[in-house]
Amino acid sequence: MWAQVDNNTVTKVYPRPKAFSIGDLNYPANTMSVWPEADLNAIGIYEVVIDRTNFKEEEWYINTNVTHTYNSGTGKVDATYGTATAKKIDDTTWTQKQIDDGDAPAGATTSTVATKGLKTIKKELIDRQCAGLLQDSDWRVTKQEDTGSAMDSGWKTWRASVRTKCNSMQDQIDGASDVDALATLFAYTNTGTEENPVIERPLGEFPIKE
Repeated sequence: MWAQVDNNTVTKVYPRPKAFSIGDLNYPANTMSVWPEADLNAIGIYEVVIDRTNFKEEEWYINTNVTHTYNSGTGKVDATYGTATAKKIDDTTWTQKQIDDGDAPAGATTSTVATKGLKTIKKELIDRQCAGLLQDSDWRVTKQEDTGSAMDSGWKTWRASVRTKCNSMQDQIDGASDVDALATLFAYTNTGTEENPVIERPLGEFPIKE
């Protein structure tokens, strides 16, 4: 990535090589790729260095736009993020003003969810994963109900363990105090050693039918 700098001010950013003009001179698209850095600097084109110190995972945070600043000390253009904002962890409901102004859907009250929070989103994800695991053996339940033929005890035990784990995961999600705590539940880390790694997450995993 490159940027054009005029009087120590970034005037244009080029995410990828492209043709550009400076004054009356036109430069082909490969200029940024093949010219030495010193030659590019001489015409006001500088390499962009991205500082990701403030960048956070977009699954959990809303990052700011990047600010580009010419750094005379390094002869580069610094691309920096501002302070990221955590996404809302709890559901947001419609306000009475939004309802009165007609911005809410018909029938909405101040208890109706307007925007789902991360906890609800993640709990719905767990629900879908649980249902996906059980669906291939749902026919066993139907058969038992239709014919009275008892389901194999191993399958019954496993299906119950999947539901139990689903509830446990959702309780963990509900118990998260903030976005970072919630993100930690889903973060895989090596709890073993380098020689014998054990990759797991605090949320755990659904049981597998053996």
